[in-house]
Amino acid sequence: MSDPVLEFRAVIKRFGALNAVDGVSFSIQSGELFTLLGPSGCGKTTTLRLVAGLEEPDGGEILLRGSAVAVPARGLFLAPEKRQLGMVFQSYAIWPHLSVFENVAFPLRVRKESNEKVRQRVLHALDVVGLDGLAERGATQLSGGQQQRVALARALVYEPAILLLDEPLSNLDAKLREQMRVEIRTLQKKLGLTVLYVTHDQAEAMTLSDRIAVVNRGRFEQIGAPEEVYEKPATAFVAEFLGRTVSFEGKVIKSAAGCWIEFAEGAGRCALDGAASAALTDGAMARVFTRPEDVEIIAGGGIDANHLAGTIEQVAYLGDRFEYHVKAAGITLVLLAPKKQRFHTGEVVQLALDPARLHLRPV
Repeated sequence: MSDPVLEFRAVIKRFGALNAVDGVSFSIQSGELFTLLGPSGCGKTTTLRLVAGLEEPDGGEILLRGSAVAVPARGLFLAPEKRQLGMVFQSYAIWPHLSVFENVAFPLRVRKESNEKVRQRVLHALDVVGLDGLAERGATQLSGGQQQRVALARALVYEPAILLLDEPLSNLDAKLREQMRVEIRTLQKKLGLTVLYVTHDQAEAMTLSDRIAVVNRGRFEQIGAPEEVYEKPATAFVAEFLGRTVSFEGKVIKSAAGCWIEFAEGAGRCALDGAASAALTDGAMARVFTRPEDVEIIAGGGIDANHLAGTIEQVAYLGDRFEYHVKAAGITLVLLAPKKQRFHTGEVVQLALDPARLHLRPV
């Protein structure tokens, strides 16, 4: 594997007594779209600002293309304009008094590039983001999506080593957000861009990213491909933050015949593999976590293996599917089902669990 474009080594950033970035280490490879995902105030934007040079770290090391740009222990701190970075802010920061051309040209003007080089690079950048022919238009005459593209062109115009995107789609409506996700990913792949992307939107992170870092209270809870962090969450926070989870409490039963968990109120039992139950003793209370989409509602009757008995408490029609509130094992679950599966309030059903998609934790 080649040297990373960006590397954090035990980086710390303090605001008073708070560690906004708490000993974080990670790296981003060339051509990778790496996303920082987490709730507001978790430290993801502070991490991005440390990369950009808009904040100085209090500990650790930050390297770009193998060269240190911030090492507090050595008094080293490289200014933002010397880091060869492109950045798109949440607000776009488009200057309303300048034309599209001059907005995009600004980073090159600051670097005192020749007029001919400025013209060539700006027109190429506008063509890349789909704004060819709009160079002389005033910035205030653009739609939200077009302004977002101007900000992207400005960040790309001087061919940065890494592109930093801070919640770039949050100001767009839902339909345009979906369109821009596709366009950003297509552009990133086409140009081989290395991107550090910050968002709190799980759909954005899942659809755009090569890898995701789930951030919580200044620390990285888990780093992995979208499917990995969703299907195999390393911590309870990751499991609960990404998508939805449902959980059941029960007693672990071990015998020569195998291992399983018996759920509350005699609702049923589910087989457990040896790895999942190895840390639990016979008779111990445990909690099983799974995703709602991995629980299937089927017609009632006798309780089969890996099934729970349940009762439909409430039905909501959502147009393309139904939402069911199902009482099972002493709790109420909210589950979705296609329209072809129609159940009614008060109906007794079974909930089929997939043993391969269960996560077990002691109570």
